Amino acid sequence: MAARLYLFDNRKESRNPYRNLAVEEYLTRHCPEGSLVLYLWQNRRTVVIGRNQNAWGECNAEALERDGGHLARRLSGGGAVYHDDGNLNFTFCAPDGVYDEARQVRVIARAAESFGISVEKTGRNDITAEGRKFSGNAYYHTDGQNFHHGTILISADMGALARYLDTDTSKLRAGGVKSVPSKVVNLSELNPAITPDSFAAALKEALAAEYGGEVTVLTEADFDRNELADREAFFASWDWRYGQKIPFTGEWSGHFPWGFLRLYIAAEGGVITDASVDSDGMASEVIAAIPKALIGARYSREAMNARLCTIPVRTPLEEQVIASAAGLIRRGDRE
Repeated sequence: MAARLYLFDNRKESRNPYRNLAVEEYLTRHCPEGSLVLYLWQNRRTVVIGRNQNAWGECNAEALERDGGHLARRLSGGGAVYHDDGNLNFTFCAPDGVYDEARQVRVIARAAESFGISVEKTGRNDITAEGRKFSGNAYYHTDGQNFHHGTILISADMGALARYLDTDTSKLRAGGVKSVPSKVVNLSELNPAITPDSFAAALKEALAAEYGGEVTVLTEADFDRNELADREAFFASWDWRYGQKIPFTGEWSGHFPWGFLRLYIAAEGGVITDASVDSDGMASEVIAAIPKALIGARYSREAMNARLCTIPVRTPLEEQVIASAAGLIRRGDRE
């Protein structure tokens, strides 16, 4: 029996990653027996990390959010990816018996071939064209329901992608699953006729061709608004995005007129569990107070600097030490 086919394209309704991830989970959990849903979505200036990844080890999260972007964590595993308006995301939602990764990849391949581009699936996670990755894929399975999702780079800002995903200058040592960088390509570089809209239309045609059936279009009116709102709040929460139980360490150091300071941080679940300093400075009491002040704070510049401000200072030298420590954390200076 042929699968019942559904399409939900909410790109005009939302570019909010937390809403979009909530919709993805909703469609997966509520996909009827014998059905397949193709969900098309876009996020605006977003880094999405895998379920088991360390946010600080995968991207420059603070620069991203300072620029008005978003850090999101998805349900599936895999590596960090960058989304913007030049990136089209797809999700195939289906129960056991209909879910078929090979057929789902063929839908992507058919759409690309309609623009004269031959593609190849490499390994488990990537779809490539001319040897370069344009789609990274990931998977999620729960209680007989499944999704297969991925990116489709069409005209993404490669400079932003490199800027937000580049953590090479950091001495952060994370315990999560590290992404493996790949050579990437925008499909519009291979065929300028490809846009997010034109590729979305090609995907709908490819879905019908691959499965041999009519495609029913869904709207958010078909969904439970309260459930979606609850799940959106979950995906947007600090605890989900940053507070995973993954240990990591950070290190900042610098030379100042009053002396040298190196600050070491250990954190788990996004909360500082240990800290220490190395310094040749003379303000020994204030320097020794820095680690004690930081333990228990969230691992963010704002929270750490707020804790530094609670340390009592009595002399101009002590003020300089605290200002230097705050400056290291604020600027992210690392040797």
